[in-house]
Amino acid sequence: MFFRLSTWYVNNVLCQTRTLCSASTTDLLGSIKSLQQLFVDRYYVSPGVRNVALFKMGLACNYGPLGTELRSNLLNQWWLSMSSSGAQIYGINTLCRHLEVDGENTFQEPDEISREKLMKMTGILQEPPSMRTNLLQGALDQFIPTFELMNKKLPFGLAETGTCFQSLDGSGCNLAEVTQASLVWFCSPRTSSQWLDHWARHRLKWWRKFALSPSDFSSSDVKEQDLEVAASRGIQISYNFPWGQEPIELLWSRGDTELLQMHKGNRSKLHCRDGRKTVPHVIAVSGNMDRGLLAFLSNSLLRREDTKQRLQQRKVLRLHPLLAPVKVALDINRGPTVELRRVCAGLLQEFLEAKISAWPGYLETAPTSMEQLTTKYDEMGVLFTILISENTLESGLLQVRSRDTTIRETMHISEVKNFISRYITAADNI
Repeated sequence: MFFRLSTWYVNNVLCQTRTLCSASTTDLLGSIKSLQQLFVDRYYVSPGVRNVALFKMGLACNYGPLGTELRSNLLNQWWLSMSSSGAQIYGINTLCRHLEVDGENTFQEPDEISREKLMKMTGILQEPPSMRTNLLQGALDQFIPTFELMNKKLPFGLAETGTCFQSLDGSGCNLAEVTQASLVWFCSPRTSSQWLDHWARHRLKWWRKFALSPSDFSSSDVKEQDLEVAASRGIQISYNFPWGQEPIELLWSRGDTELLQMHKGNRSKLHCRDGRKTVPHVIAVSGNMDRGLLAFLSNSLLRREDTKQRLQQRKVLRLHPLLAPVKVALDINRGPTVELRRVCAGLLQEFLEAKISAWPGYLETAPTSMEQLTTKYDEMGVLFTILISENTLESGLLQVRSRDTTIRETMHISEVKNFISRYITAADNI
């Protein structure tokens, strides 16, 4: 059954919830709440999110401006990793609800007007359309058109990102939205095991690429008793959160059963041009990108000792340069405010044209010390703070402060955009 949430995943979520509610110490709860509050204070998570159990599972999370940008960057890097993997991978886009009319799967837009119209037309719908729990079915449905496009040659994959729905209590009624990234890989039966191992290595390397502490990400085989019905083998990629290890991505070797079911056992349409008349095997790779986002936020959190007050520690979100929502913050020092803001506005436009996200701190009217600014930007994960001063108007020189080294460097205004671009590009090649 394509839309049934895996028993293993439901049991895993329920077990985590019970553990948190019954066994966590006061210190652990305090640590989670402190992490949660930091993400709220720095615009990653909306203030209304207060449920600790759901927060730690990466569920029911409304994102603030920075969280939305971080998720966008994460999904963009996922797409780039698929397109640059060297494999034949094609993007698809399927709808998030389905219904059955006369035994046929009919996909519908998830809005009430469409549903009501269809109910009036058919007169047979008593329940609202089902909500998908994974992206597998869409890829299976799109297999034959892509197979024909590929002249019936294997292997190839179909990639998609989108919203799915996860049951919070196993009942199927209490649902939370989850952002998933899915690769469904079609290959010959004799190579399916090797391909599963290949994609497991690829995915683990990808998660570790953006991590401040790569060893917190690990992979392991799914135990036999936890395998889905259609899966012959499973691998999970997990992250070691402060409250314990949790899966962020699952890889399943699913055989050919579901593909045959989707296309009603029509083997002739599924045979590839290799003379063996075999039905392709399916490898499903599914990542929970909301939990992955939480993993990177948790992994990036540093506590840096304040040099002026050594008893205090400053929180720094050292997000990878490619993931950081804001690359540059622009601020002004003492001097003619109007002229300095004009310079900042010009720089801001340059950064935007170069697709470098910038924070217009110079528009802030409340007086703020440099120490307060750097603390704020470190907690936001901003890569560089650029300070425009009266000296900039005279000589074109400004100060660039690095989040990671805390070093302030003097640079000419004409060089700063290329400097930031080179820094981000270099981070992509590490």
